[in-house]
Amino acid sequence: MTTIETSRQPDAELIPILDLSALTADEGGPSADAIDSLGDELRRALTDVGFFFVTNHGLDWAHVEAVYEQAKILHGQPPGTHDDIGMDKEHGGYLGLGGGTSYASEIAGDVRTPNLNCAYFVHRGGYRMGNRWPDLDGFQPVIDTYMDEIQKLCERLLPVLASSLELPHDWFAPHFEDPSVTLRMSHYPVLDYGEHDWGLAPHTDSSIMTLLPANDVPGLEIRPAGHDWIEPPPLPESYLINSGDMLKRWTNNRFRSTAHRVRNASTTDRYAMPFFYGARDNAIIEALPTCVDGDNPAKHDPITYGDYQRWFINRNYANVTGEKANEVAP
Repeated sequence: MTTIETSRQPDAELIPILDLSALTADEGGPSADAIDSLGDELRRALTDVGFFFVTNHGLDWAHVEAVYEQAKILHGQPPGTHDDIGMDKEHGGYLGLGGGTSYASEIAGDVRTPNLNCAYFVHRGGYRMGNRWPDLDGFQPVIDTYMDEIQKLCERLLPVLASSLELPHDWFAPHFEDPSVTLRMSHYPVLDYGEHDWGLAPHTDSSIMTLLPANDVPGLEIRPAGHDWIEPPPLPESYLINSGDMLKRWTNNRFRSTAHRVRNASTTDRYAMPFFYGARDNAIIEALPTCVDGDNPAKHDPITYGDYQRWFINRNYANVTGEKANEVAP
């Protein structure tokens, strides 16, 4: 098995922890001061690191455990079971081992090999028509319930995000009226990796935010600016959240889109449930008014959220979508 350099003991304070109690404590909603206080914390997290934990997030952890259980059942089905529910250009569904390659991220390295994980994608909003569901008792209701609940968490974070950027608390609301969201139920089997093999090669995410629930099996590593690759410390019943390419672009590179990668070096299968949260398909992503001035002009051309996502998906999964994409992001 190939050895990779990693700092296994990161500074305990490197990845900030945001306590979201104030967002759910009062039935009438959080106070403006509570939102602004969390906004200050979020600004520092996304400017300096690009990752942060949230605790007391208001999501019943039983829903998370139920999704993990469904993922084990889904990925444990016999070979050929998923042939009729494959993902394609317009539908969420199953992607087999090695079905995608991290071409969209420059940091993936000079040698690109297929990512050694299987995944089942569930989409809502955006340009996709629907999902191809497995014929498993109780599967879809569990997933639908979880996606309802995690979207509520994301909605609670939008005013905090706006505050972190010195914008009115409701600034992002119209851009997320019909958000583009994806749940990826990933399976990383136990493998003997070659030199250039990855469960998921070094990359950045394409979304606004990615929410990853706590995991008992390690394998994720991140590379904050100024640091080597580190393994995030365990924090039970928390979410590890990172900003993605579209938030970096929206903030004119003020907020980071931090590299991360996965190798399952354990002796047991690893499952992961990243939830990608994005704006409505036709939302225009251009430098925010608080992120540009005469000395700091816009660094990117405006683009719709959906157009960037289509480029990203076609770049990484051309063998599935049937469409090729330019090497450079639009």
